[in-house]
Amino acid sequence: MILNYIWIFFFIIAFISALIQLIFFQDVEIFSKLIQSTFDMAKTGFELSIGLTGVLALWMGILKIGENAGIVKILGKLVGPFFSRLFPELEKDHPAYSSMLLNIAANILGLDNAATPMGLKAMNQMQESNAQKDTASNAMIMFLVLNTSGLTLIPVSVMAYRAIEGAANPADVFIPILLATSASTLAGLITVAIYQKINLFDKVIMAYLGGFILLISALIYKLNNLPEHLIEQYSTLGSNILLFSIIISFIILAAIKKINVYESFVEGAKDGFGIAIKIIPYLIAILVAIGVFRASGSLEIIVGGIKKLVDWSGLNSDFVDALPTALMKPLSGSGARGFFVETMKEFGADSFAGRLAATFQGATDTTFYIIAVYFGSVGIKKTRHAVPAGLIADFAGIIAAIFVAYYFFHR
Repeated sequence: MILNYIWIFFFIIAFISALIQLIFFQDVEIFSKLIQSTFDMAKTGFELSIGLTGVLALWMGILKIGENAGIVKILGKLVGPFFSRLFPELEKDHPAYSSMLLNIAANILGLDNAATPMGLKAMNQMQESNAQKDTASNAMIMFLVLNTSGLTLIPVSVMAYRAIEGAANPADVFIPILLATSASTLAGLITVAIYQKINLFDKVIMAYLGGFILLISALIYKLNNLPEHLIEQYSTLGSNILLFSIIISFIILAAIKKINVYESFVEGAKDGFGIAIKIIPYLIAILVAIGVFRASGSLEIIVGGIKKLVDWSGLNSDFVDALPTALMKPLSGSGARGFFVETMKEFGADSFAGRLAATFQGATDTTFYIIAVYFGSVGIKKTRHAVPAGLIADFAGIIAAIFVAYYFFHR
């Protein structure tokens, strides 16, 4: 229902904005831009879905091998105590636990292509035990918000774009991004816990979270002591080794248990193809609405208004130059990436705006895209508190990114 209102809102605001530009600024091309954006984004949505088909087929196949090999039970025992408290409506050995763990691990490592298929697999597994098939369950919402909060330990893509744009030290945003994305994830987790009445002060939850914080601290300490030019190289190498090790371990475990690895892969790949087809209408719907909203110039008007308001208040408004990346990120990953690159080109990769845009880009994830894809893959229409919780996480990440960037980069 919330997505319905958001969809209508984007179109109405785009129409009003276009009328204003036509009447007061004589922009006779504005409605042509709106119509063109609908075609362009519909094409983009279809191309994304087709491009996702191969990745989904690959990783659904790999996950099926692991599932048949018994990896579900192994991972379930490792995270069972923690997940049973965050996802109390799922039974102890629910198969979604392993898929969720792999998805979260891939997101933390910045491996988006691997994370999405694992997340969609988890959604399908949770949907099987969902009593109301058109309504998001508590477990689905908790999992989705953890995804939309964008917890990323190794922001490889952000550092790569900074390197392309000539940053002196592409990895200098590593710690700021980690701090901002941690704030986003914590805000999302607390928000969902309040909605669902989950006790975050439970001893088991505190123990797992404490262990995770210690692990992150140790990794930060280790990377911080590496030469600057080696941080990205070590991060990329470590991520790829870990990912391929997961694939090999699944195959070896299946072979030891005399599982037909090839047939298991094909079986899982078929599921991936089916999910990719199911996603297409949901993805096109949200991308077309976002495209119209952006083409109308509404986003630029909002940013300009914010800048004037901040200047009027007497506060430093340098952060507003990077704000388009933050405002677009919940709506469109590619749109946010475009603003991120444009900001670096205009102000410089090592400018305050360029570094803040990089922090925004790594701090959160594309909330509406994830909701459309994940819920669309299982036919969820009633999202309940998923959207407000996801946006609260995004807002926390944006605010944290601004404070962190001022602390690290503003001179």
